[in-house]
Amino acid sequence: MSETEQTKTKQPSLFRNYISFVGAAISSAALVSVVLLFLVEITSHQENPYLGILTYIIFPSILIFGLVVVILGRMLERRRRHKASPTEVAPYPKLDLNDSHARRAFFVFLTVTFLFICASAFGSYKAYEYSESDAFCGESCHSVMKPEYTAYKAGAHARVGCVGCHVGPGAGWYVRSKFSGAYQLYSVSFNKYPRPITTPVHNLRPAPETCEQCHWPEKFFGAQLKVFNHYGYDEKNTPRQMRMLLNVGGGSPMTGQVAGIHWHMNIANTVDYVSTDHQRQVIPWVRIRDRNGNVVEYHDRNRRLTQQQIEAADKRRMDCVDCHNRPAHVYLTPDAALNDSFAAGRLDISLPFLKKKAVEALSQPYSTEAEAVQKIAAGLNDFYRSHYSELYGKKGESVKQAVTETQRIFRTYFFPEMRTNWQTHPNNIGHFYSSGCFRCHDGEHVSDTGKVIRNDCDICHTVIYDSASPAASIKIASFQHPVDLGALSDRKCETCHKPNEPFKHPLNLGDISMFQCVECHPKKP
Repeated sequence: MSETEQTKTKQPSLFRNYISFVGAAISSAALVSVVLLFLVEITSHQENPYLGILTYIIFPSILIFGLVVVILGRMLERRRRHKASPTEVAPYPKLDLNDSHARRAFFVFLTVTFLFICASAFGSYKAYEYSESDAFCGESCHSVMKPEYTAYKAGAHARVGCVGCHVGPGAGWYVRSKFSGAYQLYSVSFNKYPRPITTPVHNLRPAPETCEQCHWPEKFFGAQLKVFNHYGYDEKNTPRQMRMLLNVGGGSPMTGQVAGIHWHMNIANTVDYVSTDHQRQVIPWVRIRDRNGNVVEYHDRNRRLTQQQIEAADKRRMDCVDCHNRPAHVYLTPDAALNDSFAAGRLDISLPFLKKKAVEALSQPYSTEAEAVQKIAAGLNDFYRSHYSELYGKKGESVKQAVTETQRIFRTYFFPEMRTNWQTHPNNIGHFYSSGCFRCHDGEHVSDTGKVIRNDCDICHTVIYDSASPAASIKIASFQHPVDLGALSDRKCETCHKPNEPFKHPLNLGDISMFQCVECHPKKP
């Protein structure tokens, strides 16, 4: 082998240069940080979303930047060696800070590197922050997510960020959500998404890790008053009000009785079921395991599954979203939306047949939102102009307001372009417009011993007032003290009932202080 060939074979690696060394140092430091933070995350007992930002976004970005610097240094070193003779290539690069040119280039490089790392960290965080915002979730893919985002803004959880339910705290679910988002981006880019967007979300984070961070299913709530306002389809839009007590109950013996609707919350009970449709509306098999370990299986006698089908089926443990399946994206029915508008005073109840005609207008098939808005206005105006011309002249503003409100309802809960409305996304709360509770509580789910999942109305609620049947309503009288207070009847309660103190009679009773109240205050006949 010639001396030239030996020299060539002994030439140092192209990675032996200042730039590649700096890049390697940056990458090594970032890699060590990622490993350490990952170990901290998997061993920590508390969720920390900011730890995930560092672990999966900021430091990996720095690591990639370091690798890019390493490759850039190799390319520049290769160009330099082409211009230099083989004997001028040193085993390692020399850094001579006494050379003004070299010193200036070195400090410029350090400054640029520092600024880039800071910009990368800030940019990564801002990207993370935007990707977690409601605007990103609801408006980036506006035509696709318009139904969900619009209903979300009109719902009870409008102040809860999208990520609070769909991602929650911690880096693990953040990363999973971004992988899911990557597929969603592909679906939108290539028009592969379904219309309507299918629900429920089968890979949604479990409710105990999201809903129950604010809500408390173990807490005993007892019975809660619920008022329902309905308006008829007759000429007078006849109002009907129902008041009922919902037996919410609770799920932990530490806070109250384990009873009521929240018995299903599985604090000690476990409810598993099999559904045979994508939306979990058809439930032919239910298994209940109580706190004592007793297990009962119920079969729908009209859709009974074989033992082989049950064993092969996916079984779901019941949680919050099996009943509250539309917690933030409720698509109201025309009937329910108009009831709310009447009750809020946004519709004039004196307009004849307004409920009926508005429901008809909202229920028609439309191709686009623009078409619906135009036909709703035309339909209501034509009806009152032709059938109640005199009233139309007097109450033109009320008709105009009715048109505006009906159009608002359509824009909020009906989306023809995405084929989305209350029928495509049934709400399982109650059983007025969809099966809801009756998916299981239909009287058809029977165990092998003959035990039935009951469908008695009083299990979940008690009607205490119905304006349509006042005779059947529970009479609630004004409060009467159990003892006749006589001259003291006009006193306030706190006169006698002192908190954290034994009762003291307002008068000095002397020797008769040990008497019972009724001896001086007999009940009225």
